[in-house]
Amino acid sequence: MKTVDVCLSPDLIHLYDVSDKVVVVVDILRATSCMTAGLANGVKSITPYQNLEQCEFMKYKGYLIAGERDGQKVDGFDLGNSPFDYLDESVRGKKVAVTTTNGTVAIEKSKRAIEVIIGSFLNISAVAAHVKKQRQNVLILCAGWKGKINLEDSLFTGALVDKLIDDFAFESDAPLLAQACYLQMKDDMLHRVQNSSHAKRLNRLNVQKDIEYCLKLDEFDIVPRLVGEELVV
Repeated sequence: MKTVDVCLSPDLIHLYDVSDKVVVVVDILRATSCMTAGLANGVKSITPYQNLEQCEFMKYKGYLIAGERDGQKVDGFDLGNSPFDYLDESVRGKKVAVTTTNGTVAIEKSKRAIEVIIGSFLNISAVAAHVKKQRQNVLILCAGWKGKINLEDSLFTGALVDKLIDDFAFESDAPLLAQACYLQMKDDMLHRVQNSSHAKRLNRLNVQKDIEYCLKLDEFDIVPRLVGEELVV
């Protein structure tokens, strides 16, 4: 039987062999939610960069550049890290290069996987259906916050595990832990996330509407995949 496992922080990825797995990267607040929304809205591709300067250079190649550090938009960049930036009509048909504090780091650390896909609450059912069709084992990688575990990524992980439980065996206790967390909090998820450390950090930046949007379920029926260096549908 196929297995599913969970890595709660990119700093723990060295404990996992991703070379034989499909990796689902998740950064609910807000990178993977932005990527999902943007590609669903007609963005041609999204190229993630861990390095700020590399991403900035892509502006000279005709890309829109999106940058976030410590929750705030990088000065001089076209887009920040709000899903509403990616839902604007002006991004349709464009290529975007993006760098964020956590999400693009997690993607970079997943590149040895058989396949890297992007997960969010916005496309959770599409992600579940996609990995069920695969013959490989699955690892869900949470971006967290600067190496630390966070609540919103863990809740998404538990929700995805709950959708996969009939088709996958648990490779460790981490999926069981994430599922239990989700089942306990799912009926009050917005309130729980609003009280999380990262949400409080973002609230100081006045992005409450972003938080609410990123917790919406199944807004889109797409699965962003890393093909070469680009995320595409």
